Amino acid sequence: MRWLTLYARSRQVPASLAAVLIGAMTVWALARDGNAGPVDPKLPALILTTGAMAVSVGLGGQDLALDRTAAIRWMPRRAAHVLLAGVAVAASLLTVQTMGVSMATTAFVVRDSAGLMGLVALGAALSGGQYAWTLPFAWLSLVFLAPPPTSTPTHVAMWMLLPPGTAAGTWTALVLTVVGTTAYAVAGPRR
Repeated sequence: MRWLTLYARSRQVPASLAAVLIGAMTVWALARDGNAGPVDPKLPALILTTGAMAVSVGLGGQDLALDRTAAIRWMPRRAAHVLLAGVAVAASLLTVQTMGVSMATTAFVVRDSAGLMGLVALGAALSGGQYAWTLPFAWLSLVFLAPPPTSTPTHVAMWMLLPPGTAAGTWTALVLTVVGTTAYAVAGPRR
């Protein structure tokens, strides 16, 4: 059990979880306007992207050379780290929603958090842990600035805001999750 505590501390898990919760609570507090109408999907996408960006700092260790020479198998630990971080990000929004403001369905939250964690993991594999946040940030910026989707490529690009059950949104998130998690688990963070 000591190795788990040391791993969590070396990956800045406590600070990342605090940032995820503070971000979710801040956006939730700003969203409480008393309006009972449907919430714009940009708000939960912003919360989930902020959470994914916060946990991305833990995808790179303190010393990559030391990580690569360790006598333990890193592949399952890396995959578990990405998947558990995605669960934590989704749980933060779902927990905040229990306090009164329903921003998104559970299917929306699970799909987006999984896809965003795949993007973060892919960012870590391509650019290193310190820059893993750039892919979700860039994709969210594109989503916020792009016009409403009208064709399949634009549906794929706007997957974060599509309603749950939309084929383009679900498949895009699934592909990002599998590709990103696999790339990070196999290759680890780039130096």
